[in-house]
Amino acid sequence: MQTAVTRQDALALLQKYNQEPFHLLHALTVEGAMVYFAETLGYEEDKEEWGKVGLLHDVDFEQFPEEHCKKAPQLLAEIGASEELIHAVCSHAYGICSDVAPEHEMEKVLFAVDELTGLIGAAAKMRPSKSVMDMEVSSLKKKFKDKRFAAGCSRETITEGAQRLGWDMDRLFSETILAMRSCEEKVAKEVAQLTGEEA
Repeated sequence: MQTAVTRQDALALLQKYNQEPFHLLHALTVEGAMVYFAETLGYEEDKEEWGKVGLLHDVDFEQFPEEHCKKAPQLLAEIGASEELIHAVCSHAYGICSDVAPEHEMEKVLFAVDELTGLIGAAAKMRPSKSVMDMEVSSLKKKFKDKRFAAGCSRETITEGAQRLGWDMDRLFSETILAMRSCEEKVAKEVAQLTGEEA
């Protein structure tokens, strides 16, 4: 699944179509989480590919929200993205605005953690530490059950994502918290560099 697309290419494309700090933060967080999952699920040699899929999964969302996942192949073609990368990016919104189903384990992980990283990020902001480092699964479960909290994060998609992976919700929650802990500091620094703001 190797492609000629470098991370530098991927990041440049992301920045070309995304300027909102929130969108850059989300892209970099999902990238970091995907690298973590590649390493822990036995795909170490493909971790850069997993990361690039995470980084670019919402490449078209900021400028083309009405064409989300439909515009992406055109944008990804600008950097010569492989069919595998394009398929993976488009599969993350299956059943929402895409008819490309997640097939490979990488795609199933992306489908499951995309919305969940948003929910965890919102929950972390409410903590005194403003961090996932001290977040426990029990406190995340409370936020998950409160439909008014981070209402834009689809609980149905997160639940379906766990089912597609064959995981229970506790495993998905705990692994995704660990994934976000693994990259939190690095992501904060990179967002600060990209936006010119202090971390």
